Amino acid sequence: MHVHILGICGTFMGGLALLARGMGHKVTGSDANVYPPMSTQLEQQGIELIQGFDPVQLGKEGENQPDLVVIGNAMSRGNPCVEAVLNRGIKYTSGPQFLSEYILPERWVLAVSGTHGKTSTSSMLAWVLEYCGYEPGFLIGGVPQNFGVSARLGNSPFFVVEADEYDSAFFDKRSKFVHYRPRTLVVNNLEFDHADIFADLAAIQRQFNHVIRTVPSEGKVIWPAEVEAVKQVIELGCWSEQEHFYATEHSATGWYGKTIAADGHEFEVKFNGESQGILNWGLIGQHNIENAIMAIAAARHVGVAPSHAIEALSQFAPPKRRLELLDTVNGIAVYDDFAHHPTAIETTLQGLRAKVGEGDLATGKLIVVLEPRSNTMKSGVHKDTLAASMALADCAFLYQADNVGWDLKANMASASIPVAVFTDIDAIIAQVKAQAQSGDTVVIMSNGGFHGIHQQLINALK
Repeated sequence: MHVHILGICGTFMGGLALLARGMGHKVTGSDANVYPPMSTQLEQQGIELIQGFDPVQLGKEGENQPDLVVIGNAMSRGNPCVEAVLNRGIKYTSGPQFLSEYILPERWVLAVSGTHGKTSTSSMLAWVLEYCGYEPGFLIGGVPQNFGVSARLGNSPFFVVEADEYDSAFFDKRSKFVHYRPRTLVVNNLEFDHADIFADLAAIQRQFNHVIRTVPSEGKVIWPAEVEAVKQVIELGCWSEQEHFYATEHSATGWYGKTIAADGHEFEVKFNGESQGILNWGLIGQHNIENAIMAIAAARHVGVAPSHAIEALSQFAPPKRRLELLDTVNGIAVYDDFAHHPTAIETTLQGLRAKVGEGDLATGKLIVVLEPRSNTMKSGVHKDTLAASMALADCAFLYQADNVGWDLKANMASASIPVAVFTDIDAIIAQVKAQAQSGDTVVIMSNGGFHGIHQQLINALK
């Protein structure tokens, strides 16, 4: 079958292309911006990439026309290829529906959902299964460094998928994860996000309950008992087995990670009050402790002993752009992080603050460079909580893009740390270069490319 993918260079659609190619299908695709690293990954797999959406790429009826067009959720009516598909009556589907119909049947699907931590937790879970000999398939919205690719079919019934609540396509406004029908479902956390498609938290909660309703009674839902928003979703109806995770110590039932090292690089895994072992690894932060516990719990559901999962995670390398240390230049550590929600920003900084220390014991300053880029952030939904989320840093430099619909400088007046707002990337680089000294830590936060500031800053510091 010839599968043509519109919007192929997104992490989800690019991963889907790898899976379709692995199944033996001829795969082609197009996007508005075809560039590395996704373009390189796809071309190495023999996938033809086309720049732009000229309908000529769809061939002619009976001549080079694809058998199926998979339409990404970034595509909308008015796109030339979308209009051609509809006008010609070419068979089409969404990415999640393709995954559901062609790849997931007869699989034991382990889905990782939640507002934060999906990529990290699903990467951890896939690695635990791999390390323990399960040879899982997976589709993750990032590139796990233990694998080097964002997706693969695997050699077993087990399939790990990052389960996103964003909508499926312009013609299917259900959340992606509704299509996956997991047997093991992790709900990491739940907050209001994606203000471009959800009116309020209740609208997101309904979608989460939709996916919970698809988990079989013999399946399992693993969720944080202390998160009220998730508890409310469960109360809407859950017919499956449940396991709980606790962020604070809980001796009777459920999972808990007891911190040993302040920065989170060492902690004890406890289940139903009993120690399962101590994990010493290369990650930091309370949020990563919670991600690890969820991965260990999910792996246990398919038969992995927690002690073996702990051993696996001691050799886990985080996915790209998840508090990734890019370089240390003249004693200045430069990190890249995908955080784009105030809660994610705060938890990332908690981990870094514990690592660098406080007050006179601090090894240096903690400097934030932030691009408010998500649709929710650009709309101003988080404008009143952003300043407080950066309180653990020593100073912050924010980029005000033209499409940010609110005044960053005015809203940062309440910040407890010095915050400077710029409309020019070069000006941010110059200011960071002027302030950063040996021993300092710089963390660049954005869910996009941030105009290439990462390498530019590293070059400037050199």
